[in-house]
Amino acid sequence: MEVTAARRSFLCDIGFWADRTALHEAASQGRTLQLKQLIDSGACVNTVTVDNITPLHEASLRGHCACVRLLLGAGAQVDARNVDGSTPLCDASSSGSLECVRLLLKHGAKANPALTSRTASPLHEACVGGNSECVKLLISRGASLEAYDLYYGTPLHVACVNDHIQCVKVLLNAGAKVNAARLHETPLHHAAKNMRTDMIRVLVEFGANVYARDQHERKPVDYTTAGSPPADCLLHYESTPLTLQQLSRLAVRNHLGTKAPKAIGQLHIPKILLRYLCFQ
Repeated sequence: MEVTAARRSFLCDIGFWADRTALHEAASQGRTLQLKQLIDSGACVNTVTVDNITPLHEASLRGHCACVRLLLGAGAQVDARNVDGSTPLCDASSSGSLECVRLLLKHGAKANPALTSRTASPLHEACVGGNSECVKLLISRGASLEAYDLYYGTPLHVACVNDHIQCVKVLLNAGAKVNAARLHETPLHHAAKNMRTDMIRVLVEFGANVYARDQHERKPVDYTTAGSPPADCLLHYESTPLTLQQLSRLAVRNHLGTKAPKAIGQLHIPKILLRYLCFQ
């Protein structure tokens, strides 16, 4: 199949400007055999559309791991950025393809690409989609728990905004700052807005400040419906001191910081006590 003609780009160094090519189509639709034929015939794996989207972006976004492997093997640039600044790892994290995320990381993809004003980190993207296994993998490869996005805040903010409690638990167990703020708005504010009593409890157990006020001078409880379970839960926390168990958990985690999960494992703490330190 003939590949669309391309011309040199003066705006980036990852390949050529081109319209959407047959290579992009094959990668997007997971046509592994066709993709291999195009590559063998000399098609440039780093050709880009006018939006700087590469075939690797296409394959990663749709979770076509076999196509990702073919492209990487043919020299596709693993950290190529599209016009929005997203890398293939961002796209794979967004799609929730654990296999693609693992493969891209194995080939040197950066877990912490420099953030731009128009894109979030791979960890943010995984939290948007509620892909907790991808969140775990990215964290294990050094993804920053406190990566800050101008529009979304930290990954914990994103997990709470999008109502993904498993991602919230993974981030908190890894040491994410529970009271991180964007415009004074904390993850607890978002849990309250979503009326998620279970998420509120988890956040408070990890030290969320129930009295924190956002840019509108509103506390988390102010975003709940009066008389609802979330409202009653927050009012209870406001009027009731933390238990010794809760205080002990916070003291240990604050002392260990972001090294908490690894350090806890090295302390040989009895399993019966682990539940006081981590949420599963």
